[in-house]
Amino acid sequence: MTEAVVRAVGESATGSGRGLPVLILDFGGQYTQLIARRVREAHVYCEIAPCDVPWSELSRHNPRAIILSGGPASVYQEGAPRCDPAVFHAGVPILGICYGMQLMAQELGGDVRRREEGEYGPADLLLREGSSSLLFAGITSPTPVWMSHGDQVLTPPAGFRALAYTAVTPIAAMGDEERKLYGVQFHPEVVHTREGKTILRNFLFQIAGLEPAWTLSTFREETVARIRAEVGAKKAVCGLSGGVDSATAAVLVHEAIGSQLTCIFVDHGLLRAGEAGEVVHTFRDRLGIPLIHVQAQDRFLERLQGVVEPERKRRIIGEEFIRVFEEEAARLGDVTYLVQGTLYPDVIESGGTPGYGTVAAGNGGQRGRASVIKSHHNVGGLPERMNLKLLEPLRLLFKDEVRQLAGELGLPEEIVWRQPFPGPGLAVRIMGEVTRERLDLLRAADRIVTDEIRQAGLERSIWQAFAVLPGVRTVGVKGDERSYAELVAIRAVASDDGMTADWARLPYDLLGHISTRIMNELPAVNRVVYDISPKPPATIEWE
Repeated sequence: MTEAVVRAVGESATGSGRGLPVLILDFGGQYTQLIARRVREAHVYCEIAPCDVPWSELSRHNPRAIILSGGPASVYQEGAPRCDPAVFHAGVPILGICYGMQLMAQELGGDVRRREEGEYGPADLLLREGSSSLLFAGITSPTPVWMSHGDQVLTPPAGFRALAYTAVTPIAAMGDEERKLYGVQFHPEVVHTREGKTILRNFLFQIAGLEPAWTLSTFREETVARIRAEVGAKKAVCGLSGGVDSATAAVLVHEAIGSQLTCIFVDHGLLRAGEAGEVVHTFRDRLGIPLIHVQAQDRFLERLQGVVEPERKRRIIGEEFIRVFEEEAARLGDVTYLVQGTLYPDVIESGGTPGYGTVAAGNGGQRGRASVIKSHHNVGGLPERMNLKLLEPLRLLFKDEVRQLAGELGLPEEIVWRQPFPGPGLAVRIMGEVTRERLDLLRAADRIVTDEIRQAGLERSIWQAFAVLPGVRTVGVKGDERSYAELVAIRAVASDDGMTADWARLPYDLLGHISTRIMNELPAVNRVVYDISPKPPATIEWE
């Protein structure tokens, strides 16, 4: 059977059944997913779709409002991304952001050109006198906004009024109140735009007439109902890692289908110290969910022997995971579904569309413009042919939303707040070949890092903190003798959702204590460094 991606949120997520509240068309902007977050923070459900989906297809979902994202292209360039022109004549309220505003202007007869002076970073937005608009209701001029553009709308289309300007951009916002079409040159979705949330909410509530009716409680109820309807009397297995994502997916699906679900925990030998025992105890003893514990360390290490290329590691591990699941499912008999804790950032980084639910479902969520940053074993690492259908109930959510949902589902705090851990495990924190000896060394170093972070009371304020084995040897002195030993890197980052991150400013004393412990307790290490790279341009994991 070929892969089938079953989404647990779709038509029912629109709440009232009157249509999809907000449709976001993606033109390749780096902040597209952030727009979705802001809309959901306003308790309005939204989906993201590729910009080139025909209106005949989009209209079937009856969107009640449309947001056009930003993007890196220029609208007058050959091959620039465009949407179906019918979108602008559908009678649906539209908000164009940055590139989205420029495209709206050009498609409706305005003039968009490149200006010699671009505008990047903070700017003061001034509202034009006498041009009051619902979009800027409750906002005092001037107000700080965040700009990132080299092109400008020089002349708005017929029926539009210029609503705001900056020192560089004469038309920083425009609107046609009669048709409910609006454009802003700045990015209201980023925190640097002080009144950005107010602007978005004005569009959602004042202009589009939506209601703040979507919550994670609603998500839970609707998802459970859809899973129950989809799965019926069939059986499912869940690929359990012990992290909050797979744990939440497991508990959510268990709530829907009960004993029809069996969790499979594969100990691939790439886990953190003590993690396997914690997982088994939590799910068997505390949550009472059927669990199969598969000891597969030798099997994975054999497949990884001699492999050094990061993407190959990820794909080998992803494929082996699926094969183990299929074998265990075969022993259970008549299993149809594989549950995974795939999140939205996994889909984006694996080159999938920033698309959710029903709009982009026709291609299994892989119709996007995003480039492959790294394959996640539960997205890009899946084999082309599988014997199980995928059930991914969290594919719509960001990590912080999953944590909230996990709390609602009653998961223990040690799981709710467990730091993210990559599916390929320590294999992507070891540069070069993965061996048993190198895994043991990294586990020991990693435990020191996490223990010290926890004792310092910083565990919840840090998104991830871990050790990396770069595969570099350096000259040092141990016991008054020359040493030529391993280097260990420490990585700690602060983030809200994993899509962007900054290096954590750990206290110097804490870093010094971690370094001393690693070099004292691990004879094979004689140097420790601290990674101060933000994401982007780096990623959180090293591979």
